Amino acid sequence: MEFSIKTGSPEKLKSACAVVGVFQARELSASALAVDKATRGSLSAIVKQGDFEGKAGTTLLVSRVEGKVFERILLVGLGPAGEFREKAYREAVRAAVSALRQTGASDALLCLTEVPVGGRSQAWAITQAVVVAMETLYRFDQMKSQPERNEPALRSISLKVGARTNVDAEAALAQGVATAQGMNFARDLANLPPNICHPTYLAAQAAALAKSHRLKLEVLDQKDMERLGMGALLAVARGSRQPPKLISLSWNGGGRKSAPVVLIGKGITFDTGGISMKSAPEMDEMKFDMAGGASVLGTMKAVAMLRLPINVVGVVAAAENMPGGNATRPGDIVTTMSGQTVEILNTDAEGRLVLCDAMTWCERHQPAVVIDIATLTGACVIALGHVASGLYANNETVAREVQQAGDAAWDRVWHMPLWDDYQEQLKSNFADFANIGGRPAGSVTAACYLARFARKYPWAHLDIAGTAWKSGRDKGATGRPVPLLVEFLVGRARSAPPA
Repeated sequence: MEFSIKTGSPEKLKSACAVVGVFQARELSASALAVDKATRGSLSAIVKQGDFEGKAGTTLLVSRVEGKVFERILLVGLGPAGEFREKAYREAVRAAVSALRQTGASDALLCLTEVPVGGRSQAWAITQAVVVAMETLYRFDQMKSQPERNEPALRSISLKVGARTNVDAEAALAQGVATAQGMNFARDLANLPPNICHPTYLAAQAAALAKSHRLKLEVLDQKDMERLGMGALLAVARGSRQPPKLISLSWNGGGRKSAPVVLIGKGITFDTGGISMKSAPEMDEMKFDMAGGASVLGTMKAVAMLRLPINVVGVVAAAENMPGGNATRPGDIVTTMSGQTVEILNTDAEGRLVLCDAMTWCERHQPAVVIDIATLTGACVIALGHVASGLYANNETVAREVQQAGDAAWDRVWHMPLWDDYQEQLKSNFADFANIGGRPAGSVTAACYLARFARKYPWAHLDIAGTAWKSGRDKGATGRPVPLLVEFLVGRARSAPPA
């Protein structure tokens, strides 16, 4: 899909289909009024007759209009004018693209980007339009013997803006395209079956990404991890025939002495729970347990596309958590790369084990900030549902920065406590601490565990267990939190000194 920016009055812009908004009180938006005038009142006649009321998310395709300005006009309901904010805007774009997909139009002029969204800039509307459009058009059918044959005719979408703001509009468009492509890359990886997408496959995909986008690649194998003393990561992989991998991609867009932002993703390509076996229902969804790692790879793709003038390192701690004769047992004690010992009380709390060694390994980069991303706890799903990701941090400035990036990207997080009081739950009689702290505040104690390995740098943890994928009819990876991470890095790039 190609996207572009167009300016000028909509009736003067050639397109196979113009997409204009109508508010619920049958009130035409500014672009709709301009198109209505050029088509001799055809749109106002439709709404006056009651054929379209402008309810949020509704659409009406008009294929025969006066004036021959457009082959088609798509009316999109915006809901009440006073309530047209972020959610309503995104739903309007989604409804428009879904309807366009069913038409024979090869291109479209999306005028919804001109409709003011409360508290948001037009640049925000442009970026969100691209991201939502690509989300709506995304399909994962490469594993089917007969993929969908009826490809949509739609090939390009032009985004209408009032007056060309050059850098702002084009930069917003570029960010939207890079974010959307990063999300699609992450979704493709997470949606793949675990018999294909294992740690070695992830490493191969990272190598291909490095080659095509000029990233520096480093991959540690099992022997490297043994030499470095990564006892926690290795403990998770012991029950599997698939060898673990620590994958590192680097983008060096900043100065040589500029400290990098480090992203660490949990890459458990399948999680049975190990000896602490999960129950059978929905276990197939544990292929999504590498969604944090996939989001890191997707973000690195976006960073390279945008050529951000900062240094970024993306790390994926990849392993498969399986039962077996050599698998780690509840009660085993392992020594992490940091030298701290951990009593493994539950082998299904494996994400924090692979992450903690990766966090220690990343100290060598002397990072400006580290963000880990993980489908870490079911407790976070209970706490926040499927709307917001959980945010923990050992630095309030970083926490605010991440939260603001999430708000700006509409990939929201909620700041959770990381108080020392919760560390009491991780006490062990036999090791420095345990890998679980019991049922109460399970997402908090998981973050408290990770905090013990983040004492040498500013750090934030994103628990994406509730937001990384959807279940049921719409089962599949979401690509979150790629939008948040890209927005965070774009913000860092804006304030970065020249390389």
